[in-house]
Amino acid sequence: MKAITYRAFGPADEVLHLEEMQPPRPGPGEVLVDVALSGVNPSDVKARAGARVGVTELPYPVIVPHSDGSGVISAVGERVDPGRIGQRVWLWNGQWRRAMGTCAEQIALPAEQAVPLPEGVSLETGAVLGIPGLTATHVVFSGGPVEGQTVLVHGGAGTVGYLAVQLAKWGGARVIATAGRAAAERVRAAGADAVLDYADPDLAAAILNANNGRPVERIVEVEFGMNAATNAAVIAENGRINAYGSAKAMSPELPFYPLMFKAVTLEMALIYLLPPARRTKTIAQLHAALVAGALRIPVQKTYALSACAAAHEAVERGGRDGAILVETKG
Repeated sequence: MKAITYRAFGPADEVLHLEEMQPPRPGPGEVLVDVALSGVNPSDVKARAGARVGVTELPYPVIVPHSDGSGVISAVGERVDPGRIGQRVWLWNGQWRRAMGTCAEQIALPAEQAVPLPEGVSLETGAVLGIPGLTATHVVFSGGPVEGQTVLVHGGAGTVGYLAVQLAKWGGARVIATAGRAAAERVRAAGADAVLDYADPDLAAAILNANNGRPVERIVEVEFGMNAATNAAVIAENGRINAYGSAKAMSPELPFYPLMFKAVTLEMALIYLLPPARRTKTIAQLHAALVAGALRIPVQKTYALSACAAAHEAVERGGRDGAILVETKG
């Protein structure tokens, strides 16, 4: 089979290679998926570049990148229902703590990591559900229903933030989002009741004004360190902050007492490590939103397998209006 590999950290155009590999076979409890599309996420790009915190050596001699993907089950191992053959599925944690990810014509992985796609949901959408879809669903709903509350989504123009805006609105919340000025109209069209410039020098006051002077019950946070003081100022008593990133301030100063005296719950969300019961619930919520037609997942561009390096570079540049995918069948 054809696959993209790397054997060293480095720039995409130097370390990513298209090569022939031995096709995998599903072991006990596993399925074999003919991959149609592989999703490229910032975490995949950082892993290939050697930019993950605490990782100084390549964990495997050869790595096939990417955790997300979609395709069709073509074979099953022992203890897996043969009736699953032919199912359209989306994949999660493809290359998490294992060498072989989704950027290949086939992948064998545990059966629970190949989730049947709801009727009418495209393979393109499926390839974005693993990290962006599950992260957005978890950070919006992990604290319970949001109906009647105000949810503040920082970074509403990013892939996860854009989905979080839609999910919070579907859940019955009032949604305030921050974004760059150029993206404000797009985020508003996704369902945000108010879109604020993240560069506003008095962002906390703008947030409170947008919520009729009231603090917000939930915050979805992409830049925890940069926004810690602002969030402490606008969060309600017994509120919740779900942070899934802090790239611009990786060792932030925490305003502990302002948060403590509001009894704020702070969650550092890492979707790779969701416990099984929590993941099952999150998948069900994500599917419910998809089936209800409440979730639009835009794709900016799909690259050929041979152009995987260009796909990585597109993610590295940022400023995207949609997901980046790699078509694994050339």
